[in-house]
Amino acid sequence: MTELKAPAHDLADGAATSEPEDLEHRLERHRSELTGYCYRMLGSAFEAEDAVQETLVRAWRGFDRFEGRAALRSWLYRIATNVCLDMLSGSQRRARPMDLTSPQTADHSLLGPPLPAGTWIQPIPDDRVMPIGGDPAVLAETRETVRLAFVAALQHLPPRQRAVLILREVLRWRAGEVADLLGSTVASVNSALQRARATLAASELSVTDISPPRDQDQQALLARYVDAFERYDLDSLVSLLHEEATWSMPPYALWLQTHDDIRRWSLGPGAACRGSRLVPTAANGSPAFGQYRPAPAGGHQPWSLQVLEISAGEITGIMFFLDTATLFPLFGLPPRLEP
Repeated sequence: MTELKAPAHDLADGAATSEPEDLEHRLERHRSELTGYCYRMLGSAFEAEDAVQETLVRAWRGFDRFEGRAALRSWLYRIATNVCLDMLSGSQRRARPMDLTSPQTADHSLLGPPLPAGTWIQPIPDDRVMPIGGDPAVLAETRETVRLAFVAALQHLPPRQRAVLILREVLRWRAGEVADLLGSTVASVNSALQRARATLAASELSVTDISPPRDQDQQALLARYVDAFERYDLDSLVSLLHEEATWSMPPYALWLQTHDDIRRWSLGPGAACRGSRLVPTAANGSPAFGQYRPAPAGGHQPWSLQVLEISAGEITGIMFFLDTATLFPLFGLPPRLEP
């Protein structure tokens, strides 16, 4: 939607508007885009929602002092940026297993202890950050800029550079607008953007690396994936994977890459996943599934949230997020599947 693109559209939304909207509605209609912004900054759905809630509370309490000196949307982004910068102060950057270690082999002894939740990039439901309807090109760009790999790459940037890059490259703010928001200068913003671009280029990711939206071929690929996983046909499953596809399981640092290791893991330590059922959902602009393993007393119980990365008709990565106690409610997935 064009509402996401630039503060120039704020003129219809600022305090100068004569529309008889109550304040709560005027603030709430920015929740989705603010959540997307805070999620890119923080790498956590739960922290992003906390940051947005704090932003709206501060805006509510401080609205009498706002007095229309700036567009409402710009003012909300200024508050959200300050909230995120405060939350990032002194915290470690979130990552994916692939960002921390080299690929390992299918050996259960290498699994190691689970790492704290704050170590990891966390997935977010599409409906929390994706605009409804609008220009397909804008939707495609929004989808790409919440992908797990892209959000993980952003975490390599210092917080202020991260904010500059998101505002300039993702949300298309002008340099002067970003300078006003950060209380900085245009020269400083442009310098920060150049450094951020260089860091992102080193990670081989770019805001302009836009993939086409899902089509019938991708839906057919997903259908084959679900069929192979639920039948636990590993030959069929790995045939759908790119030769360098990644297979990871936060909160564990272990990750696999070769087809042989993925097959050995699935038939060895991961064999308890045989008989699983998959329930479709969507995360980070990517297809995702709630995975339910067979329960001892019958039916199926939550095991992981699978987020798939797809490129050129192949699955290039699968992340199995094992924190189902928090993620399944977030994604509206049932607590168990009955027989």
